[in-house]
Amino acid sequence: MLEAISEQAVRRPLPPQGGDKILDRRLSVAPMLDWTDRDYRYFARLLTRHTLLYTEMITAAALHHGDPSRLLAFDALEGPVALQLGGSDPRLLAQGAVLGADFGYDEINLNVGCPSPRVSKGRFGACLMLEPELVAECIQAMAAAVSLPVTVKTRIGVDEQDSFEQLHRFVETVAQAGCRTFIVHARKAWLQGLSPKQNREIPPLQYERVWALKQAFPGLEFILNGGVVDLDQAEAHLQRVDGVMIGRAAYHDPYLLAEADGRLYGDRHPAPSRAEVVHRLLPYVAMRLSCGLRFQQIARHLLGLFHGQPGGRAWRRHISTFGVRPGADERVLLDALDAVALAAAEQRHEPTG
Repeated sequence: MLEAISEQAVRRPLPPQGGDKILDRRLSVAPMLDWTDRDYRYFARLLTRHTLLYTEMITAAALHHGDPSRLLAFDALEGPVALQLGGSDPRLLAQGAVLGADFGYDEINLNVGCPSPRVSKGRFGACLMLEPELVAECIQAMAAAVSLPVTVKTRIGVDEQDSFEQLHRFVETVAQAGCRTFIVHARKAWLQGLSPKQNREIPPLQYERVWALKQAFPGLEFILNGGVVDLDQAEAHLQRVDGVMIGRAAYHDPYLLAEADGRLYGDRHPAPSRAEVVHRLLPYVAMRLSCGLRFQQIARHLLGLFHGQPGGRAWRRHISTFGVRPGADERVLLDALDAVALAAAEQRHEPTG
């Protein structure tokens, strides 16, 4: 049942052979730093049974020097979920992949797309596109260490190294090392002069580059990322590629995921209402608060649940006002639902009782 909760890190049996585990990547939610933590993923899983979810990027060095349980623990109900690693040391990345497999993740993904100057300084992220042989070495080490799919998330180019021929060579080199799935953000990355936010907005989207990769490598799996804001756009891209990854739209308007199972996966179970999602989330919130988490750390992920709906502003206002107060707990969400109903009724000019 959705209400069944386990605080312990999940440890599930690994698939019998490397590469044999099949994940349906028709739709996934992008890894986003500070956003796609375990609490967001639990919430998102109440909306969609099938969409593949990703962790925030976790560096292989952090896993090596830190506490893996703190960094990797998650609830069984989040699955399927992929672990994204950052780094460029094949040995550390292989160790991180093993930890991810031990904790029960369904995929290990290498970040070769983040344009952050801090990330580039550490020699990982988008700057690795300039070193395809090193990326191949990392993938080979990770794939040899685990019986899980090892994938790459990349851009279409970096700085002036942005021709399709260079992108083709990158994919070819990494594929020869054993990578079968490429998640491609359809923008180039500027490592100098643009902030990470600007790198999500200023370089033009070039979806045709991703479509061309699929044509050039029909035996590989390509997931398109960048600028997709709804399921209509996702369905259109699925005519040309194997999957679509949605980022900030799935965070700011999370209820769009509630339609994904029926529209993209053919699962005809009734989509839960927004209120049903909140009620199903309450036991999890109580459990996490009992572990020392502050209410606002969870509630921040819920602000967009009523995006574009009557009463949506009341929902956000109530949580933002009362969720930061000492002792705030799951009852704030119940009161916020009442605020939504009241505001919606007032908008419809209906009597409230």
